[in-house]
Amino acid sequence: MTQIAFVAYPGFTALDMIGPYEVLRQLPDADVRFVWHDVGPITADSGVLVVGATHSFAETPSPDVVLVPGGPATPVHARDEKLLDWLRQAHQSAAWTASVCSGSVILAAAGLLRDKRATSHWIALPALKAFGVTPVGDQRIVHEGNIITSAGVSAGLDLALWLAAQLGGEGRAKAIQLAIEYDPQPPFDSGHMSKASATTKASATALLSKDSLKPANLKATTLLAWEQALAAARSRRRKRQPVSV
Repeated sequence: MTQIAFVAYPGFTALDMIGPYEVLRQLPDADVRFVWHDVGPITADSGVLVVGATHSFAETPSPDVVLVPGGPATPVHARDEKLLDWLRQAHQSAAWTASVCSGSVILAAAGLLRDKRATSHWIALPALKAFGVTPVGDQRIVHEGNIITSAGVSAGLDLALWLAAQLGGEGRAKAIQLAIEYDPQPPFDSGHMSKASATTKASATALLSKDSLKPANLKATTLLAWEQALAAARSRRRKRQPVSV
């Protein structure tokens, strides 16, 4: 069995997790788990869609694959030490550790992306720098060792198909792609910052800000930025201190 653990935290973006789930669940012998501190209902960022956490972190100490979705609540969970400790532990034995969208910020907060290249949703790319990560904004998927990160939301499908090929072979991945009829032909060509107009960028930013400006998310974002700035300042100070002989 290949144990695949999706981190189901409150405030996740649905497609970040459900898209990869629809791909990876079709692998042979896939043991899919939605993991959180405790089992029970977890509400997505819409406040309407609810999924169930099927297993706790304690019940899932060493999955084969870990996938962290993104969402406006990312800053809140990037400060969750129990989650970060579990990710560090799980990563040690996992064949693959993956993130979709701003989920890479949580991996970065766990220290798993330091001195590595990684991607994220375009609005979250600046946040990666504070954790010593090299942000990549022009690739849908970035592969570094056994860590793979994807750009925003829909890029999770690309990531999942890539992982499916690693785990089940290219033939299986192609069959899954056809089964879900993933043949994107969008009616518009504004899916990347390099293609979108200024008006579209402003509108998209406003849409994203609606959830990001909720008090809990805004507070966590501020605290996360402050903590990383403080850590960087302390690191610089230590480097300047003379070494006694």
